[in-house]
Amino acid sequence: MSASQNPAELGPLPQWDLKDLYPGRDSAELKAALAESDSGAKQFRGRFEGKLAALSGADLAGAIRRYEQIQETLGRIMSYAYLDYCTDMTDAETGRFFQNMQETVNSISTELLFFSLELNRIEEADLEKKLKDPALAHYGPWLRDTRAFRPYQLSDEVEKLLHEKSVAGRSAWTRLFDETMAELRFPIAGKELSNAEALHLLSEPDPAMRKEAAKSLGKVFGDNARIFALITNTLAKDKEIEDRWRRFPRPISARNLSNFVEDEVVDALIAAVRAAYPALSHRYYRLKARWFGVEALPYWDRNALLPGDDGRDITWGEAQRTVLGAYRAFSPELAEIGARFFA
Repeated sequence: MSASQNPAELGPLPQWDLKDLYPGRDSAELKAALAESDSGAKQFRGRFEGKLAALSGADLAGAIRRYEQIQETLGRIMSYAYLDYCTDMTDAETGRFFQNMQETVNSISTELLFFSLELNRIEEADLEKKLKDPALAHYGPWLRDTRAFRPYQLSDEVEKLLHEKSVAGRSAWTRLFDETMAELRFPIAGKELSNAEALHLLSEPDPAMRKEAAKSLGKVFGDNARIFALITNTLAKDKEIEDRWRRFPRPISARNLSNFVEDEVVDALIAAVRAAYPALSHRYYRLKARWFGVEALPYWDRNALLPGDDGRDITWGEAQRTVLGAYRAFSPELAEIGARFFA
């Protein structure tokens, strides 16, 4: 689709259909899932809290299986709530529903928090003996990844506090950022555009339109710099405090651990990319400036189509076939799974 074209001109675009998750916000299915998760989490805690170290390998595998079932349902609920929220972040009722689901799921998952904490306290030698049971060996990779956080685990009370406060801490600030971005409007060519629409115009074939879009983006973002700075600084401080308590060596360490990559590996990647700047990105922009016939490329032309590329319209159907074709060439099974998204 060309940047200046109205999407309606290419026919109706699809809308989220979340019925494969739950029929609706007030559906009996969603209410039942919440109730069953709540009672299941309480029963799980009552049955297993303080007892994991004494379980046999087979019994521990059974506990993990039950934990997995409850977590899968909670993940399904939050997937539904978040995708519903993404349809209109500026709608008060949509925001209220998402907030309620966050708080409810946070409360339920607090009952389950003991499980990973206790697993991490099992001595390595004892766990190795339990892992000889084939049922528990099935969960070996998950146990390995969970226990990677052992050196940075805090007391149960502090872990519970951090977990319960997350919905009123970093999650709330992230939501404020998302909703602020969704509400911003950018005056361009006599219209008030969303940030997605304005950013899309940076690929518009008309250079005057690209420049106007870039200037509007800069001004509106600049006018809102104070709230964005507050959000960024608050989140940065929140991370610094938790990293310090957990004794992570560097700001990047927590993220690397969650990706199960050593700091040294990421350092090597960063160094390699930076070393390649002159040969790749710098060279590309010099070439692009030459293709545009200018000495230095204006910043609003970074995403511009190359001369001669008129930005051919791509319909939804063609885009769908392109995506599924790429998946099919890689894996027919993945293509079948992806096709469900478009069904």
